[in-house]
Amino acid sequence: MADAAGWPYPSLVLVAFDHDGSPLLLLSTLADHTRNLLADDRVGLLFDGTAGLAQPLTGARLSVQGRAGRSDDPDHRARYLRRHPDAALYAGFGDFAIYRVAVERAHLVAGFGRIHWLSAAELDLPAAAPALAAGEAALLDRLNGEGYGPRLAPATDGEKDGWSLTGIDPEGCDLRRGRYVARVDFEQRIHDPESAKLMLDTLVRPPDGSGQPGGSTSGTRTAGTPPDGGGGT
Repeated sequence: MADAAGWPYPSLVLVAFDHDGSPLLLLSTLADHTRNLLADDRVGLLFDGTAGLAQPLTGARLSVQGRAGRSDDPDHRARYLRRHPDAALYAGFGDFAIYRVAVERAHLVAGFGRIHWLSAAELDLPAAAPALAAGEAALLDRLNGEGYGPRLAPATDGEKDGWSLTGIDPEGCDLRRGRYVARVDFEQRIHDPESAKLMLDTLVRPPDGSGQPGGSTSGTRTAGTPPDGGGGT
């Protein structure tokens, strides 16, 4: 709309992440928010961690600022669609493309009175991991074929189908089971498929024959619907 020029325009989008933590968006040029980005590439994204809280204002949220640019990298598209498989229904339409956001700063509200501006350096996002990006798809196929998903996030609700891995980045891995998603954080950063496999082997290895996965899985979280970008690179 011509009379909306210059006004802020919030919109709901699904978000995935590149290996260096850069947000990835699938946008249509028919959407007003995409037209705005093409005129001015500055973008703000709000990641909300307040769902389910009795007092939402006490919960954490992060406002990320950066610049969005179209990406024709097939790895970015593949990574996005693994995170959001239903998007494959329209991702091939001519007006849709992947946009990568280069993060410049963020505003963190970690709770009442805990408010901070953070530069890109202070966010401590991981460095690009070209070896991991090149080998991620093959590694995921192997790990899912060997049943790593259910071993990382066992089903607790009687569901027959288990979790499958949808992405591995330097700081952890993402999983999906139907409409549920989960995140498992690594104890240290990895940068290639070999170190990722070793880290995951540590996480799923039963300690002392107890039958329970080993390693630190305290980063695991699930939600009734995909958080669309909340949590994890």
